[in-house]
Amino acid sequence: MQSQGVPLWGAADIRELCFCIEEDREPYSGAISWAIPMPPDIMAGIKNGPTQAYARAYAEINVRITDIAHSLSKAIGQKGFRAHPLAASDRTDLVNIKGDFPHKTAATLSGLGWVGRHCQLVTRQFGPWVRLGTVFTDIPMAYGTPFNRGYCGTCRACVDACPASALS
Repeated sequence: MQSQGVPLWGAADIRELCFCIEEDREPYSGAISWAIPMPPDIMAGIKNGPTQAYARAYAEINVRITDIAHSLSKAIGQKGFRAHPLAASDRTDLVNIKGDFPHKTAATLSGLGWVGRHCQLVTRQFGPWVRLGTVFTDIPMAYGTPFNRGYCGTCRACVDACPASALS
């Protein structure tokens, strides 16, 4: 992951989730999760909804995440293990706007961060300004320590900053 320029990554034990891809039918034992930060200047410029700069950065980082997921899966496969890349924003349920597996679940289980009041991953290094990637695999690896609780405490930054006042 370091060779890909990924600043934050870890591995999660997902055996208890019994997650499998339909064509594999065999549950994966682990997930590799990583976070790529969004550019702070672009994120700080968002006041009343996404900007063009945000949309462009979002799309570019999603392509990078998906490329990393595919190259990592290929490298794991070449070592004789199963791997399945999860695209950055692949939605399999367009009505409910959800995918097969939430990236933030793999991220919290791998120790990258916790889920904040705004229901997004919060990392110590980058706060919530990250995009996530995940690869499911059965390659043996050391797992991170999961975040079992949030660390927001009395912080209300996301609540106060929400332009729609949708958080409490």
